[in-house]
Amino acid sequence: MSLSWSPKSLAEAHEALASGALKVAGATDLLVVDHATGRQHEAVLNVLEIAELRGIRVAGNELSIGAASTFTDIRRSPDVPKHARLLTDAAATIGAAQIQNRATIGGNIANASPAGDSLPALLALGALIVVSGPHGKRAVPYNAFHTGYRKTVLDPSELIERVIVPLPAPRVQIFRKIGTRQAQAISKVVVGFASDAPSRNALTNVRLAMGSIAATPIRLHEVEALIEGAVLSRELADQAAALVEKTITPIDDVRSTAAYRRHVAGALVRRLLLDLHESQTS
Repeated sequence: MSLSWSPKSLAEAHEALASGALKVAGATDLLVVDHATGRQHEAVLNVLEIAELRGIRVAGNELSIGAASTFTDIRRSPDVPKHARLLTDAAATIGAAQIQNRATIGGNIANASPAGDSLPALLALGALIVVSGPHGKRAVPYNAFHTGYRKTVLDPSELIERVIVPLPAPRVQIFRKIGTRQAQAISKVVVGFASDAPSRNALTNVRLAMGSIAATPIRLHEVEALIEGAVLSRELADQAAALVEKTITPIDDVRSTAAYRRHVAGALVRRLLLDLHESQTS
């Protein structure tokens, strides 16, 4: 039997973590792994009752999302779709309603699965992750948060407090996901794309992020450079797709082959650029 902590404040949580408790939010991944492996824990810390980790708000030039916010919270918030449509669209693809009611954005980040649907969205949005522990608080750029397969910079004594999306957010935000099914599917390839509004039918400040193709979510900097400032066209879409296939090194796993992921990743980028081109010419 595990010792259970349900603190009401961050101070209580930090005390529990200092004693070696395992952080638990929605437990949608933890329970699956524990059931399959028989793994047990000496102590667990339920973060869902900590008031500082809840709530979604706009404060100055930031959209601030509490780490214990569920994906249902994110979908229902009036502020997230207004400023971070990428996250709203990603939240809609995570499991079924029951999972979205339990799974939290902080848990999705800390779990560090390369197939986490919210992760490329956060990467494309240039998010910051606010973490705290017994030694204080720090803000980590999301692009530096994941250090390897299911590894992060988070110390065992730290927890994620909030996710910060800088404002104004990119005007163009597109989320795409390929899975085995239309719903309740783990990603084979997931894409988060963001840029500033087209000017003379061209995009600026382009950010293209992908998940499920490497040990961590990645930015495709070479493809971004190709798209940056270029006039949207079918030719550009074809060139971008070819460059995606050339530059990524996808993983093979039980859900898909590397060859399939490479082809689909290119096709997703081609399609989203064509959609943008057609929206500007229609």
